[in-house]
Amino acid sequence: MAQWLTIVGIGEDGYSGMGKLARRALLDARLIVAAPRQLDLLPPCIRAPREAWPSPFSLEPVLARRGTPVCVLASGDPMLFGVGASLARQVASDELRVLPAPSSYSLAAARMGWPLQEVTLLSVVARPLAALNAHIHPGRRLLILSNDGHSPAAIAALLRTRGFGCSRLSVLEHLGGPQERQVEGLAQNWALNEAAALNLVAVQCVPDNDAIRLPLTCGLPDNAFNHDGQLTKRDVRAVTLARLAPSPGELLWDVGAGCGSIGIEWMRAHPSCRALAIEEDAGRRQLIQQNRDALGVPGLQLVAGSAPEALHGLEAPDAVFIGGGVTIPGVLERCWDALKPGGRLVANAVTLQSESMLINWRERHGGELTRLVVSQAQPLGGFDTWRSALPITLLEQRKP
Repeated sequence: MAQWLTIVGIGEDGYSGMGKLARRALLDARLIVAAPRQLDLLPPCIRAPREAWPSPFSLEPVLARRGTPVCVLASGDPMLFGVGASLARQVASDELRVLPAPSSYSLAAARMGWPLQEVTLLSVVARPLAALNAHIHPGRRLLILSNDGHSPAAIAALLRTRGFGCSRLSVLEHLGGPQERQVEGLAQNWALNEAAALNLVAVQCVPDNDAIRLPLTCGLPDNAFNHDGQLTKRDVRAVTLARLAPSPGELLWDVGAGCGSIGIEWMRAHPSCRALAIEEDAGRRQLIQQNRDALGVPGLQLVAGSAPEALHGLEAPDAVFIGGGVTIPGVLERCWDALKPGGRLVANAVTLQSESMLINWRERHGGELTRLVVSQAQPLGGFDTWRSALPITLLEQRKP
């Protein structure tokens, strides 16, 4: 099919800031679809019918006109947190043309004097604010697309909660337009309760003395998690994650998730990693919700129930961790059968009964067994001695 859909980036400077190709696309279009604010930026010389996106949002007004010249207006670069990416998943590349304008990120980086390749680009537009927690590190620079005028104050509050109240915020309103304005201040005494609805927040992360620091390596401190004692401890967790070996875009089943520590650290390995936490206990599911938000991975999905019944119908995983329920009949078999080719299964056992299950499994199906014993120096009278935690037997197996 011939090229019929053109996605045009538009800035706050409107039609006057567009190039010749973008103007020609609008003049030739038989329909223009955009948000009302963007439609209002078009001059009377553009005579094609104009249609606003429906609420709730849907691509159907565009897709239903496949084959007819349609022009979609989008803010800045449509392929960067924009509607262009959504349309490109539905429309073949040879039917599609994208004419980007400078993105809000590019304009903000220019105003701040920040090299764009050294900045973390984030968005809280219809996304959980808690996702920012994974990116708040000393010295980092963040450019954050706001959801609305209340977002800057919410971002400042989040920084204060994390102990980054010394961070400097710059709110950039109406970038590239006649109403452009910049408001600056520190998170610890941020006073702007509501900015313009169209804004971007630039953050220079500066920790306070008591800042909560979340390293990028696996094996977060145990006190980073809220738990009821059902927690894979730090050193064992680090070894377990190394064996699970997360890669971008992969899905983990965290079976018998407890407080969700394995699934959470899996997702922290890369922004595109996904995890399902299977947990029967309602109290622990609540702990998982608290932990996933505090540690910056609100996208971790909860599955209420116990294995193996709760596993039916779930998306096939790239890796499975079994931290609880090893002794339940059918759990190992169901997890192994569900794994994709090349997938990894890691199961931890503490009791003799669960260890016996792993030994029997290895005898029948193969795999590698490792025993982990972790000792810590603790006081004994006026001296110190080694106190050993319960030994952990770890089964690791890769599916052919």
